[in-house]
Parts: sequence; C-alpha cells; structure tokens
Amino acid sequence: MATATRTPRPPDAPDAHVDPAVRSLESGDRLTAEEFERRYRALPGMRAELIEGVVYVASPVSVDHSEPHLLATFWIGAYLTATPGVTGGVDTTIRLDMDNRPQPDGHLRIRPEFGGRTKISEDRYLVGAPELVIEIARSTASYDLHDKLNAYRRNVVQDYIVWSVDERRIDWFRFRDGRYEPLAPEPDGNFHSPSLPGLWLDPAALLRGDLATVLQVVQQGLASPEHAAFVETLKAHAAKLSAGIPPQPQPEAPGP
Repeated sequence: MATATRTPRPPDAPDAHVDPAVRSLESGDRLTAEEFERRYRALPGMRAELIEGVVYVASPVSVDHSEPHLLATFWIGAYLTATPGVTGGVDTTIRLDMDNRPQPDGHLRIRPEFGGRTKISEDRYLVGAPELVIEIARSTASYDLHDKLNAYRRNVVQDYIVWSVDERRIDWFRFRDGRYEPLAPEPDGNFHSPSLPGLWLDPAALLRGDLATVLQVVQQGLASPEHAAFVETLKAHAAKLSAGIPPQPQPEAPGP
C-alpha cells in the first residue's frame, strides 16, 4: 500500500457523498475493527487500512509506487497461469484478526476447496491469512517492516515480501518456528517460495524492470518437479472434498 500520511480535511469542505453523521478516518486514529469497517464503508473513494488497531490513510499514489506495484503483480500473475487452486489479488482488504484490516499491494492464497485456510465472507471480504503477501514500501523505515510485519507474523502469513523502493531492495521473510526469518536466495540468486512450490523470483531482474528474465525464471519454477508435486497435492485436496472426504484440519493462527 502507498505510504500513509495524515491529510486533514478542511472543516468547511465536506464530501457531498459522505454521510455527515460518519466521522472520517485519519492516520493515527485508534479504532476497533468494527468501527474501522463502518467508517470505511461510508467513505467511498478513501483508501485506508487498520494495522495493530491504528488507522493508516494512503497518500496519493506516485509512479515510484505504482510502477513497482505493476511489476510485482506481473510476477505473481505469471505463477497463476499454471497453478490451479491458487488465486490472488491486489489492494484487497483482509480481515486478519481483531486489530488488523490490512490492504496489501498483492497476495496469493490457496483456495479453500484445494486445502487453503482463507475464505470469502458474505460481504465479499477476504478472511484469514493468505499464503503470500507482498508490500511496496518507500523505505525500510516503513510500517510495512515493523507493525505490519508483526501482524502478518502473528497470523502466520507464510511468505512476506517487502519491496523497499528507495533502497532498491527486496526482502523475503518466511514464517518458521513462530517468527519471520529472511529467506536465503538459492546459489543462482533466485528466491524459491517455501509455501508455494515453483514460485521463483529473480529479485535483481525485478528491481531493474527486466520482465523477460522475471518471466523466464517463473517458467523455470513452473517446470520444476516440486511445482508438479504441489499441483498434484492441490488436485488431491479438491478430489477428496468433492468426494465428501473431510480435509485434514489446518493449523489455526494464534489469537490476537
């Protein structure tokens, strides 16, 4: 999500489309998830998220954010072309826990009918932790690498990626033994996702905008034996469910 800033509205210039009985959202507000959602639904056009009970309102999106966002979306989208049972999204508000409604720049998740643990609520929100989340940050001082990282860790997002634009670096964290550890690249410099087998990334190519190389590495991952085995596992989950065989219980994320 774009860097959050506090942008107070002039009291004499109300939004004609906003119910005057609904208070606006301001960065730094401390709200319950229910109150955050109530205000957010009543404020069309606003982009905001709730992280550890604190509101962050997005600033206008510059090319410094939108261009990396597009490249990252291209990368995760390429993986979906040959991975049935895995889906994803961009800028999706997620009901993560009682204090967090993040809106990550991108995510990938296993569909529940293929063994995943997320679900879609009746009002069309994503509920639960995706397997992978990616955020575009302006710097390593961003809350993406602090409070938001802690929220994703506590809710067991398996792979968390932060692209720090100003530093021109990509950090990939894997969940292990209750904490995040930096994922070490393979000898060829590429990252291999622990939670989504076959999802490979050449971070240097992504940073320089070399989409041809990014796609080539993704295709190598999709052609790997581990990806083929993963696809068979996904299909087996779906077959058992369609046959009425209850799926194996997924581990629950710790409570807030």
